[in-house]
Parts: sequence; structure tokens; C-alpha cells
Amino acid sequence: MTISSSLNAGIAALMAYGSRLASISDNVANASTYGYKRSQTDFQSLVLSNSGRGYAAGGVRATNVRLIDERGAVVGTDNSTDLVVRGRGFLPVAREADIAQGGQPPMLLGTTGSFRTDAEGYLRSSSGHVLMGWPANPDGSIPTFPRDTADGLQPVQINANQFFGEPTTRMSLGLNLPAGETQAGASGARQTLSVEYFDNLGASENLEFDFTPTVPGAGSSNEWTMTITDAATTTVVGEYLLTFDDSRSEGGTLDTVTTLTGGPYDPATGLLGVNVAGGPVEIDIGMPGDRDGVTQLSSAFAPLAIDKDGFPVGNMTEIAVDESGYVSAVFDTGFSRRLYQIPLADLPNPNGMISLDEQTYLPSPDSGSYFLWDAGDGPTGDIVSNALEESATDVARELTDMIRTQRAYSSSAKVIQTVDEMLQETTNLKR
Repeated sequence: MTISSSLNAGIAALMAYGSRLASISDNVANASTYGYKRSQTDFQSLVLSNSGRGYAAGGVRATNVRLIDERGAVVGTDNSTDLVVRGRGFLPVAREADIAQGGQPPMLLGTTGSFRTDAEGYLRSSSGHVLMGWPANPDGSIPTFPRDTADGLQPVQINANQFFGEPTTRMSLGLNLPAGETQAGASGARQTLSVEYFDNLGASENLEFDFTPTVPGAGSSNEWTMTITDAATTTVVGEYLLTFDDSRSEGGTLDTVTTLTGGPYDPATGLLGVNVAGGPVEIDIGMPGDRDGVTQLSSAFAPLAIDKDGFPVGNMTEIAVDESGYVSAVFDTGFSRRLYQIPLADLPNPNGMISLDEQTYLPSPDSGSYFLWDAGDGPTGDIVSNALEESATDVARELTDMIRTQRAYSSSAKVIQTVDEMLQETTNLKR
């Protein structure tokens, strides 16, 4: 039995080293494959119960493990939708064939991918995997989706030939009114300001702001009448009486705002609402005591910070993906619009996932349940665009392991040859 067990151990060794050579050859073959994860062969000894009459060799058993948590080097590219996860986490993707069938496609995971828009506008890799993400609301915000399931994910689809404009719904005014104009004997000069806004069709219009000081007979009034006119219809859409504080602590800031016409002013938010030709617009003039809105100081009339949302009609020129995974369309007008957010999936045991073709992986009971994080939050890394992840294979290391495997394989073959010679000697005893 001892000689027979030696033969079995030698055969087991040949099979184990053959398996190791197969994983090495696979690693070397994919040394230039973007996103490839190295396969490693581990050996475990097999021990048989031995009696006192002799030792029985159990042999060796080989186990192959895909080291999915290993990462390759990041290299730059010229494509803005070449993506790589820098750190922990995985990009959600789906097969193009599964998307064509309708319904919710199974979610696969990967660490890198070169995505480009196809004929239907999907961000698809050359291997046929489509990038998945959460769609944004029309205002660019991301709704609340479940994080422990892929039900909220949709294929990222972008119309690369679209024209798009967004109407203005909110603007903020940061300006200073000259305090000297509200003192007795001042000229009472009116201050004017024109602020551009965009209507529902993306056309450029203007809101005209007129600030008229109240000149008292004596002292200072610290009052201005703000009149807002929509240039598109030459209609006054709002009129407000602004009173400013002249105390030591709050001097120059808004004290009260009295609505004469137009939408009411909310002192808790600093917002007032007016209706222009295209619909309502909120205007932020600052809260009482706020020094970032409209102020009145002893200085010249100075528009300091005028901001607004919306943008004119433009043609999309680029797709941009930032570190947080937000996918935005960039237009030739210089504006951008958020379309999707790409989350990152994290699992307790990434190496427990099932390895599939094209460097994609499927969560399994061995990998544990996944959770979808915002890129850069929690344990996950961020997303790098214009970059791909190189293979995790170290060719020099693989060639070294190949030499060691070859030597071990030859030694195991020598064991079988020796056992064969010993059995031959035993057979010759009968002669």
C-alpha cells in the first residue's frame, strides 16, 4: 500500500502542478487585458490515517482563486467615458442582450471599462456591457433609490445629437446700494440693473431691477423701492420696499422687506417670487441681517454676485463623468446638465464572486450581500474618467512561478518513475 500511495501522490502532484501551470498561462495571456484579475493556485495537503506498519501518502489538492480585490495600475486615455474605480468598489454593468429583452437586467460588476455611445445612445463597452446608473430628476437631483438592490438602476442612455435648454427658475442678487442716496439733500438717483434669464424655449430675456431711494427732509430714511420689470412683456412683475438696518452690529443689512406688488417675501429664506412670461422665478435678495444679499453701505452702487440657474439652447458636445460618479452632458454654450449617477457596489468578500467573461463578476452567497454607495463615500473609492485599469498580472512574477512549477512537475514525474522502477523490481522477485 505504501508504494501504491506514493504513486497516487505523484499523480496528484502532476494534476496539481498542471492546474497551476494553467492559471499561470492564463495570467500571462491576459497580461495586456484591461481590468484582468490574476488567478492564483493554492495547494493543500491530503493526510491519510496511517497505521504503525507504514506511512501512506495522501498527496496534494489544488484550489484556484481569482484575486478580484487586486488592482492593476491606472493609465490615462483620451476618452472621457473610459472609467476606472480608484480604490475599493465596483461599477455596475449589464449585458446588452439582457437589456434588449426588457425588464430589469441582472447586475454584473467590474472595475474598469471603455464605454462609448452606441446607435441607441447606450454607454456600451466593446464587449457588449452597458453602464448602469440612477437617472437624475429634471433639476439634476438624484432621487432616493434602494441601496441593497439593483432595482433602481437603469442603462445609461444619452442622445448625443440633442439640443437642450433649461429655463431659469431661480436667481440670487448680491449687490450694494449707496447709503448716501437715502440722506436728506441727496440727488435721489435711481440705480438700475439688468439680469439675463432664459425662458421656456431657451431664449434670452432680461429682468430689469430699478432701485429708487427715499430721500427724507432730514436725517436718513435707509429705504429703497425695488421695482422688477420683465423685459419680455415690459410688465412690472414686482415692487418691494427695502428698509436697511443702521445699528452698530447689523448696519447695512436688510431690516424689513414690504411687498407692494408681486409675490411675497419670505424672511426665513430671503426669497421672493415673481411671475415672468415663462413662469415663476424665485429671487434671493438675502435674509434680514445677511451680508451676502442686498446691502446698503456708504459706498457706490456695486453688483457683486449675480447668479442664476438655467441655460440657453445648445448642442451637446461631450459626456463628462466626475469623481462622484455623476454623468453630465456638456453643451457648446458652456453649460452642463446632470443626467445619471453611477454608484459603486461594495461586498464583504469580493474574491467570492463568480468570475464571468470580459472581466465581469456576479455576486454570490460566498461574496456576501452588496451595498450601493455614492462614489467616494463609505469604504469605496472614487471614479476616474479618461483612464483604464491595466491587468493585475506581473509577468516577471508569473515567469518565476512557471520555472518553479516546471521544476516541481519534473520532480513529481521523477517520483512516478522511481515508483515504477520499484514495482518492476518487486515483479522481478518472482523470477
